[in-house]
Amino acid sequence: MINKRFEKHIIEEEEVRELIGKPSERAVNKVITKLDDHCKQFISLSPFLMMATSNANGKCDNSPRGDAPGFVHVIDEEWLVIPERPGNKRLDSIMNILSNPQIGLVFLIPGLEETLRINGQAMIIKDEKILEKMSVNGKKPLLGIAVEVEECFIHCAKAFKRSNLWDVETWPSKESLPRAASILKAHANLRGISEEKIEEDFKESYRKRLY
Repeated sequence: MINKRFEKHIIEEEEVRELIGKPSERAVNKVITKLDDHCKQFISLSPFLMMATSNANGKCDNSPRGDAPGFVHVIDEEWLVIPERPGNKRLDSIMNILSNPQIGLVFLIPGLEETLRINGQAMIIKDEKILEKMSVNGKKPLLGIAVEVEECFIHCAKAFKRSNLWDVETWPSKESLPRAASILKAHANLRGISEEKIEEDFKESYRKRLY
C-alpha cells in the first residue's frame, strides 16, 4: 500500500515493538486451544458476538450476531455452531468463509467488560440434527456456521472502561442518535421512498422475519 496521506507510518514489526514493547508472559500464556468449562460458560451466557471474516483476497468483513443467551451451540471442546438467521441475503460472512475459512469471534455478555475471543476455521453446514437444536419458535436455521476452535482467550476490559459502554448514564439521548432510515436512504440512493416508509419496512422485518 502506497501512503499518500500520512507523513509517518510504520512498515516493520521491529519498529512497532520498539515503541510498544513485547507482551507479558501472562498475555502470551493465556491462549488455550480448546473450549474449556470457562469458555463454555461464557458462551452460554452470551447473547451477542462479532464475527470477523475475509475472502481469499484478504478483503475483510465484521458482522454482528445476536440472539437469546446461549444461541451459539457448543458441540464439544473443539467445535461450536452459530445459527444463520434470516437477514438481507447478502451473506457476506458466508461467502467469505467459502473462499477463506479463517474466522475470528468476540463474545460479549451485557454488563461484563471482559470479552472472550475465539479464532479458528469455519465451514458452512446444513446438518439437520444440529440445526434443529437451534430452532426458535419452531423455525430452525437453514444453515449453520461451524467453527473448529484454534485459539481461545479472555480479553481485558480496558476498551469497555475507556468507552463506558455499559454505563447507561453516558449514553446519548435517543433524539440525538443517527437514524438508520436516513443513512439507508442516502447510501442506497432511494429517491422514490420516504424515510418513514423505510422505517416502517424495518419494523415489519423485525416483527415478522427475525426467524
